[in-house]
Amino acid sequence: MQYQVGVLEKIEMIASENAVVIFSRRNCFMCHAIERLLYGMGVNPTVHELDEDPWGEDMERALMVVLSTPNPGPVVFVGGSLVGPMDRLMAAHINGSLVPLLKQAGALWL
Repeated sequence: MQYQVGVLEKIEMIASENAVVIFSRRNCFMCHAIERLLYGMGVNPTVHELDEDPWGEDMERALMVVLSTPNPGPVVFVGGSLVGPMDRLMAAHINGSLVPLLKQAGALWL
C-alpha cells in the first residue's frame, strides 16, 4: 500500500501544477474529445499522457480505484481538484457548473 500512496501523491502533484490537467492516453478518442471541448471553450489544459510516463500504468490503476471505474478514460483535475472522468466533466458542462469552476481556477477569464 505504501507504493500506492506514492502514486497518489504523484498524481496530486501533477494535478496541482496547472489550472487544468487531463490524465490521458495518446490513443484514447474520449481523451481527445475532452481536450477539444476544453480548447473550444478557450481553456489550455495540460495533458499528461499516461502511456508516456514511467509511472503511467500505476497512476491509471490508482485513478481507477479512486474513481471506482474499470476504465477511467480521461481524468480531469481543475484547480488541483478532481472533477472526474468524461461523464462527470460533461455533466458539469451541461449543468453549467464547469465554467465557474474553470474561472475560479484561473483557466478561463471570460
